[in-house]
Amino acid sequence: MIQHKQNKIKYENFEWIDICHPDKESLDKIAVDYKLDYYQIRDSLEQGHLPKLEKLPNYNFLILRAFTSTIKQGATTINELSNKIAFFYNDQKLITIHRNRFDFIELVDSNYNLPEEIVVFMIKKMVETYQKPLDELDEKISQIEKTIFLKDYQKVSLEDLYYVKTQTRITKKLLQIFQNVINQLEVSDTSKIALQDIKDLLLNLLLKYDEVLENSNNLLNTYLSVNAQKNNDVMKLLTIFSAFFLPLTFVVGIYGMNFENMPELKWETGYYIILAFMAIIAFVIYLWFKRKRII
Repeated sequence: MIQHKQNKIKYENFEWIDICHPDKESLDKIAVDYKLDYYQIRDSLEQGHLPKLEKLPNYNFLILRAFTSTIKQGATTINELSNKIAFFYNDQKLITIHRNRFDFIELVDSNYNLPEEIVVFMIKKMVETYQKPLDELDEKISQIEKTIFLKDYQKVSLEDLYYVKTQTRITKKLLQIFQNVINQLEVSDTSKIALQDIKDLLLNLLLKYDEVLENSNNLLNTYLSVNAQKNNDVMKLLTIFSAFFLPLTFVVGIYGMNFENMPELKWETGYYIILAFMAIIAFVIYLWFKRKRII
């Protein structure tokens, strides 16, 4: 069981309280001590909450999500793919609340003068978590594409294609919400350059995820087209065999009735004549298929 952990760090101009895997009792106390809104505290405890920004007279409330899964795990929901961090901050205080452990939180140094500088630093690190899954998804698509066109398309799993497409689509939507929240964020002049760098990084990631999503859709359509073409080839082959054997079966059926008044039954060379006739029929069908370029 993951234990509740609370860490207080005092800077020269402000205090940072980091709460990992919070329990309701500790959050209720924090809410009372620092006059935080009850509904925002409840939002910070909700596991699947989407990114958002709320500005209050005494502080800002921010929720963002970092990518914490891998494409190999087959996750298909926002809650499975990512984990959130809730920020409560003003000029004197920063409170961060999260369930998952994030390595970049331990990288925050002691040289910051404002809480928003730590917030901007952590936002950038959260955005950077989306780069690795992007590379993995792009590589996965390339591998599937090579298998379809250069190897055996039957080795491609439709389940893999589904997961690649779904994970790309969900992550792109999450990034779009992330971007919308960041565009509403206001910072001081000292952090504007860093915030703009985050916006540029988000835009670049969104464009790349959009490209990967388009590639995954095209790849899925290609796989279905190739699969349909192979099925058509099988049906074509069966149709060709049927075209050859249908008239031959008709001839055999007629001469298999054995009526007494069938004159051909008394021919000494009747058997060979019918075989020759059947061979001629098969040859004529073959020539017709060749002329129509069916075979």
